[in-house]
Amino acid sequence: MSQHSPTRRDFLKTSSAAALAGASVPYWLTASRAKAEAKNDRLTTAAIGTGGRGSGIGNQLRGRTDMVAVCDVDAGHANRFRRGDDKITVYEDFRKLLERKDIDAVTIGTPDHWHTRIVLTALRAGKDVYCEKPLTLTIDEGKMLVKTVKETGQILQVGTQQRTEFGRNFLRAVAMARSGRLGKIKKVTAAIGGAPKAGPFKKSAPPKGLNWDFWLGQTPKVDYIAQRCHGNFRWWYEYSGGKMTDWGAHHVDIAQWAIGMQNTGPKTVEGISATHPVPFKDGYPTKDDAFNTATKFNIKCVFPNGVELFVVDGPGNGVLIEGEEGRIFVNRGRITGKPIEAVRKDKKENEKFEQEVVELFAGRKPKGHMDNFLDAVRDRKLPMSDVYTHHRMLTTCHLCNIAIRLGRKITWDAEKELAVGDDDINNNWVKRKQRKGYEFS
Repeated sequence: MSQHSPTRRDFLKTSSAAALAGASVPYWLTASRAKAEAKNDRLTTAAIGTGGRGSGIGNQLRGRTDMVAVCDVDAGHANRFRRGDDKITVYEDFRKLLERKDIDAVTIGTPDHWHTRIVLTALRAGKDVYCEKPLTLTIDEGKMLVKTVKETGQILQVGTQQRTEFGRNFLRAVAMARSGRLGKIKKVTAAIGGAPKAGPFKKSAPPKGLNWDFWLGQTPKVDYIAQRCHGNFRWWYEYSGGKMTDWGAHHVDIAQWAIGMQNTGPKTVEGISATHPVPFKDGYPTKDDAFNTATKFNIKCVFPNGVELFVVDGPGNGVLIEGEEGRIFVNRGRITGKPIEAVRKDKKENEKFEQEVVELFAGRKPKGHMDNFLDAVRDRKLPMSDVYTHHRMLTTCHLCNIAIRLGRKITWDAEKELAVGDDDINNNWVKRKQRKGYEFS
C-alpha cells in the first residue's frame, strides 16, 4: 500500500477549513503547499462503482493520479477495472476502502440509490469526491450532502459535464441569457427524452460474483431481475428517477443557471400530462417485473422570477430559452438562434461575448470536467458542478417526478425546502424509508 504524504494531507485539510471560513491563507502555508506539491504532486485515488459510466470516470482519474484501490459489489466489474494491476487493491465494501488513510480522492459511479451514502462516508473520512449525477435519490439526501460539505470543507464535484465540456455551447447559452441579450426571459423548455417501456422480466438467482443484497442497499428487498441493475437501473423509481434525473440533471441544470435560479427552487410544479408503463396506486407501481419510470411527460415549473420551465420528453433533446427579444436553442451539437448569430457577425461583440463565457469558469482556466475537479482539489475552491446548485436543480427534478407520480400540483417553499400544506409529500416523498441495516443520515 502506498504511503500518503502527511504534509499534503495537513495542507489540504487546513486550506479547506480556511476556505470554508472565508479566511485568507497565510503566505507561509502557501509556500509549504508549493514545496509539498513539488515533491509529491500526484494524488492517491480510488474508484468506487466501476460498471459503465463508473469505469469511465474512474479511468479518467486513473490517468491523472496514482490509483491504489477499486470497489464494486460486482467482482467482475472490479477485476475488469483493475486490469491485473497489482498496485490496485480490490474491495467489495466501500467502507473498508474509505478507511485507508493514504487515499486523497475517489470517484463514485455506482447506481443512483447508493450515491449519497457513499459520498457522505467519503467526505467524513476526509476524501474529496467526484460523483456521477444525479447526486441523490431524494430531496432530503441533497440537504444531507450540502450540510456535510459545509461541515467538512471537502471538495465534491458532480458529473454534470455540460458545465465545462461539449464545445462550451451550454455556457454560451447561459451567458447569452444572463447578459440580457434575449431580453427578459419568459419561458424555457428542457426536452430530455422519454424512458423505455419493457417487461415483464424473468426473476432468477443473482449471478455469481454479485452481492445482490448489498447492491439493493437502502431500497426494498426484491428478487433479482437482470434488468433491474447495471445499465438499466435508472428505469426503476426504486433506484433512480428515469429520464427526469438522467438527462434532466443536465438540462434542468442549464435552465436554472440561465434564468438565475440556480440557488433556489420553483414555486409550483404541476404535471400537465404523464404516461407510466405500468399501473400506479398512491404513487407506487403495482407491478414489480417491468420498468416503471415515466415514458412521456409534460411538466410545468414556475419560478419566483416568473419564468416558466417546461420539462418534456420531446421532441428532440436540448434546451430552448425564450426571451422578449429573442430565443436560442442549445444541445450538445449546436447552439442556434438569431441572437447568437448576430453576436457572431460582429467581431468585437463576439470577442466580448466569449470573454463573458470564460468568466463563467469563476477565475479558472477552461478545462474538461475531471481536470476542473483536480483544480478544485488543489485550490480548495468550488468546482464548476458544485453540490449547492446541483441539489437545487435536482430538487426540481425530484418534484417533477413526485408531481406526476401523485397526480397533483405541488406548491414549494424553496427557503424551508418543504411542500406548502402537504404533509404527505414532506413526510413520505421528500425522504424515503430506508431498509433495515442500510439506514444512514
